[in-house]
Amino acid sequence: MEVILLADVKKVGKKNQTVNVSDGYANNFLFKKKLAVPVSKRSVEILEEQQENARLADQKAKEDAIKLVEVLKGITLEFDAKVGKDSKIFGSISLKQIEEELKAKHNITIDKRKFLDKGPLDMLGFYKLKIELYRGVVGEINVHIVERK
Repeated sequence: MEVILLADVKKVGKKNQTVNVSDGYANNFLFKKKLAVPVSKRSVEILEEQQENARLADQKAKEDAIKLVEVLKGITLEFDAKVGKDSKIFGSISLKQIEEELKAKHNITIDKRKFLDKGPLDMLGFYKLKIELYRGVVGEINVHIVERK
């Protein structure tokens, strides 16, 4: 029996894949657990529609990421910190602080796990941090750390 998988099934196939399985396996396992549907004209149409919607959503996400790269170019986040010897600050500026500052001042939400530069920001000065906004789309944000007066 030919079925369209609705989820990944070990040793059978991946989601949205059309596979041939035995009638008993399809009826007694795949259909009961809602892991597959039988291939029909309507089910193939629905699958193609879902794939097209996913492709369009993916394309929109990439376009949004490219627009965000341009917005990030003009942003410089400024942090003030207590300073010790050799212009080394007490503690460091974390990615979480940068994420919160972006959200508060510019209403931009970026997950801290998207930052490619994971190193500590523990010295005064300017930093350029790279952020992977989408697969292959990398933006940069400027961070300036100054001495607290």
